[in-house]
Amino acid sequence: MTAHPPVPPFTRESAIEKVRLAEDAWNSRTPEKVALAYTEDSQWRNRGEWVIGRDEIVAFLARKWARELDYRLIKELWAFDGNRIAVRFAYECHDDSGNWYRSYGNENWEFDANGLMSARHASINDVPIRESDRKYHWPLGRRPDGHPGLSDLAL
Repeated sequence: MTAHPPVPPFTRESAIEKVRLAEDAWNSRTPEKVALAYTEDSQWRNRGEWVIGRDEIVAFLARKWARELDYRLIKELWAFDGNRIAVRFAYECHDDSGNWYRSYGNENWEFDANGLMSARHASINDVPIRESDRKYHWPLGRRPDGHPGLSDLAL
């Protein structure tokens, strides 16, 4: 199996890099691309839903981004140890009726020796916001390097 760097054990720098790579992939909103960062049998808990394996990951993400329009995400390292990383995140999106939301959450990740995520546990809360309260205004896709992170935005 090909390595998916950075690989564990993580340093602070490699954990930050891994978090940014995950953020970039999710901001692509390409389920097939995102799924390649996970093991074939990766296990997720996302809110109250269990997702197992890449095929289910792709299906889950396709459903997610079909209803969460103009999705933009920022992730930030919270903690790391060995082959585990904890992140906090917030994303903004709207539904097909134009209602905007900011969703806040925490994720716990576990990686195999090749740097593929074998487990993801996500707890997420959604908050309705006015469009004028949005903080993420970059063009769809990767967050620009100069754009503030969560701590900079007081999120």
